[in-house]
This record gives sequence, structure tokens and C-alpha cells, in this order.
Amino acid sequence: MTSLANHQPLTTNHCLIRIWAVLLRHLYLYPKSASRIMEIFYWPVLDLLVWGFLTLYIVQHPNGISRFSGYLLGAMIFWDMLFRSQQAISISFLEEVWSRNLLNLFTSPLKPIEFLLATMTLSFVKLLTAGAVTVFLAWAFFSFNLFKMGTYLFPFVLNLVAMGWAVGIVTTAIILRYGERAEVMAWGLALLIQPFAAVFYPVSVLPWFLKPVALALPATYIFEGMREVLMAGNLNPKQIWIPTLLNGFYLFMAFLFFKMMFQSARIHGRLTKLGE
Repeated sequence: MTSLANHQPLTTNHCLIRIWAVLLRHLYLYPKSASRIMEIFYWPVLDLLVWGFLTLYIVQHPNGISRFSGYLLGAMIFWDMLFRSQQAISISFLEEVWSRNLLNLFTSPLKPIEFLLATMTLSFVKLLTAGAVTVFLAWAFFSFNLFKMGTYLFPFVLNLVAMGWAVGIVTTAIILRYGERAEVMAWGLALLIQPFAAVFYPVSVLPWFLKPVALALPATYIFEGMREVLMAGNLNPKQIWIPTLLNGFYLFMAFLFFKMMFQSARIHGRLTKLGE
């Protein structure tokens, strides 16, 4: 057995080499890892855009700050509805992947559309439960009554849930295609929409080249409509029928995209590799 006395003493040069080796080991992972790249650029940029545009809105409308708390609370509750409806679908799929149950599901008579409909139903049930709690707490602690939107509340919520479903289905399809490398999309894809969907500020705050992006999102019309109802008590009908038409189109395309990715995963054997 080699004696410890025979070992050469550590030198500063040796320590630096080992530190550099460990550093390189991690740096080599970044070019092919979406989650690590998002950690550096994606999340900071999104935070900057959301809070930067919000600050700009407050500066431009200092006289409307008294109404701002109501807008913010309503926006937070509505955004949570969209985000949770998306996550319920994506996370339900990932739970099957993590438990290695995905192959068992799809070797049974279960059809992909049936799986999606089940997760969509689950997301709606979870949304109703969580929504009831947040609406009650907003009323109890902050005197904000979401139900003062009246009959507009129902189509607002349905459109937000529908958009969340579309994003969740697309997220699931991407994970089917790219495997665990794309799992970060379960949290990141919906948040990519937030800066452009006029959640906490109106579309007018956005620069001109981002406004077409905002107007292509169903959620934009809902958040703009929410502020319109809270401010004036009425609503332009286009704030309902435009997002409804957009959601119908996006849901159809999302189902079609999922079907294509599922068939591709089955043909190329990726279903058996998910969760390994």
C-alpha cells in the first residue's frame, strides 16, 4: 500500500488544472442543453421585458395608479389560470414519462386524443379548485372582487383556459419529439408569451414591431378586455369573438401538431426511450 508520505505535495498549478477541468466539464454541456442556455439568457430577458414594460406603463400613466392595483390583481389571477391550464397538461404527460408508464399507456387501447382530453379535463378541475382559492383570498385580503366583471368573466376564463390547453399540447408534442432535452419547455413556453400578451400593461406600451405579435395572441384580448371592463364596466364584443376564433384555430393546429409528433415518435421508437 502506497504511503501518504510518498505522495507529492499539492501545488497551486495542480489545483488550477483540476479547477479548470471541472469548469470545462460543465461548460461543454451548455451548447447542447436548452435548459442551461435558458438559465443564462431566457429567464433574465423575460423578467426584464415584463417588468420593464410595466414600469414604462406606470411612468406614462401616473394618474391611473389608483386603478392599477385592481388591474394587477385581476391580471395575476387570470395569468395563473392560463399558466396552470398549460402546466396541468404538460406535467401530467411528464409524470407518465418520469414513472416510465408512457409506453404502458400507449400499448393499451388508449388513443392519443383520449389522453389529451383526460389531461384537459384534469386541468379544468384543478383550475376551478385553485381559482376558487385565489379569488376568495383576493377578496378577503385585498377587497378585489373578480365577479364584478359580471357575465364577461365566463368567456374570459374559457378563452384563457383554451389558450393554456393549446400551449400545453404543443409543449407535450415538443417533448415527444426531443425527449428530456425539451422538458424545460413545460415551464418556459407559456412564460415566453407573457411579455407580449399585455398581461400587466396595455398593448400600447409595446414597441410597434411587437404589437403584431401581441395581437396574434388570444390572451392579449382577454387582458385588454379585463382592464376595459374594470375601468368602464362594458366591453367591445371583438374582445370576445377574436380570441375565441384564434383559440379555435390554435387548438386545431395544436392537436394536429401533437398527432404528427406522436406518430413520428412511434415510428422512430422514441416512446420507448422517454424516461430512460
